[in-house]
Amino acid sequence: MEIQANEILSVIGPANSGKTTFLRMLNRLNDLEMNFRMNGRVEFDKQDIAAIDIQILRKKIGMVFALPLPLPLSVFDNVAYGARMHGINNAHKLKEIVKEALEQAYLWDEVKDRLNESAYKLSGGQQQRLCIARTLAVEPEVILFDEPCSGLDPISTAKVEEAMLRLKQKYTIVLVTNNVKQAARVGDRTAFFLSGELIEIDKTDKIFTAPRDRRTDDYIRGRFG
Repeated sequence: MEIQANEILSVIGPANSGKTTFLRMLNRLNDLEMNFRMNGRVEFDKQDIAAIDIQILRKKIGMVFALPLPLPLSVFDNVAYGARMHGINNAHKLKEIVKEALEQAYLWDEVKDRLNESAYKLSGGQQQRLCIARTLAVEPEVILFDEPCSGLDPISTAKVEEAMLRLKQKYTIVLVTNNVKQAARVGDRTAFFLSGELIEIDKTDKIFTAPRDRRTDDYIRGRFG
């Protein structure tokens, strides 16, 4: 399969179908698993990801997890953390990076007067958008979302989805979601996984109205999963 630039690719499928494993493979998080093995090849910009320095790869391909994982730091320091890790220490530059990342994550207006507060004081939805901002601050090319709205209320979910739709103008996004309605709302294309196999991938409107495979139709209609 090929992931296209500046698209949102939604990945759907029942539990244990390989969605998160696929996502973790794209920036080699699976390498952390002791018994992990891999066949085949993943290319990023026509280069085998196995040959790319792991730190460079994870800078270019960032990941936002299902549960928000803010660092035990201030809002500002959470966003600035990655930039500092990559050698940016100029105070003025860091302020610019933090503001831009928070704006892109649709969070700036809510936290601009709370930058020195602990990130733990933010709501769950705000913490998730903070984690998105932290990813954006290191200027990735691809953002991987692993069920980013699974624990959020509908209003927070809508804000995260709005952020994703804006972000695709600049980034490529791969979204794993158990919410087929979310996949339909934001995905340019959708891939359906089942039991570790890619069943089909197509434009989202076609997947949801005229899928080629009966199993895709059954899953979307809620007959299993």
